[in-house]
Amino acid sequence: MTATGPSTLETILKRDRIIVLSGVVGAAALAWVYLAVVAAGMGDAEAMARIRPWGAVDFALMFLMWAVMMVGMMLPSAAPMILLFAAISRKQREQGGPFVPTGAFGAGYVIAWTGFSVLATALQWALEQVALMSPMMVSASPVVGGLVLVAAGVYQWTPLKHACLKRCRSPFEFISRRWRRGAAGALAMGLEHGAFCVGCCWVLMGLLFVGGVMNLLWVAAIAFFVLIEKAAPFGALAGRASGLILIFAGLFVIVRSG
Repeated sequence: MTATGPSTLETILKRDRIIVLSGVVGAAALAWVYLAVVAAGMGDAEAMARIRPWGAVDFALMFLMWAVMMVGMMLPSAAPMILLFAAISRKQREQGGPFVPTGAFGAGYVIAWTGFSVLATALQWALEQVALMSPMMVSASPVVGGLVLVAAGVYQWTPLKHACLKRCRSPFEFISRRWRRGAAGALAMGLEHGAFCVGCCWVLMGLLFVGGVMNLLWVAAIAFFVLIEKAAPFGALAGRASGLILIFAGLFVIVRSG
């Protein structure tokens, strides 16, 4: 077997990065296209919602919307972790180690957020049943909206949020401590990383009920903030600062509604 020189290995790693990044960007782009199509048809959806309550098909379609939205929102912020995983997997393979597919890691991450999507869909259904959410998927109660803002702001300062965010912001530490072999191991690692990301961002996703689940500008703003919080050098500080802003905004909404 011919040894792989440093320049050759660097070329291979660069090619792998391009392939992995293209996959992440492509999947996220397709998700956003789907969301744009759904948002464009919201007028028909509103009319249908006024005619009849949710059925099994409605629940399934809403779940699909949430699952695709989580891919579009969260996959870009996971790109640094996925790229590092791919690089380490390639280096280990070059050194004679077992093949660990990057796709399995990414699939585990997506599965974690898919599980969250089930809960988000059920919550949306429950809110609509008690008339706290409009057919256009936005909070129908200023008080509830204000309370969600306050809750999201408070959560930004909790130890659980800090612990989950720390793991999301430290890809190398996560992989070095939790590395598992094989496809099953990669899937488990992806699930675990996804679980930390859900723990970090689940309350922020609740803000979608305040600004509108299908308000694409609002969705994009939250996704961009998540990316900043997880990847920017000042991300942790930005998270705490946003907590204060959300608390004051929520209190303002509640007082104003009274």
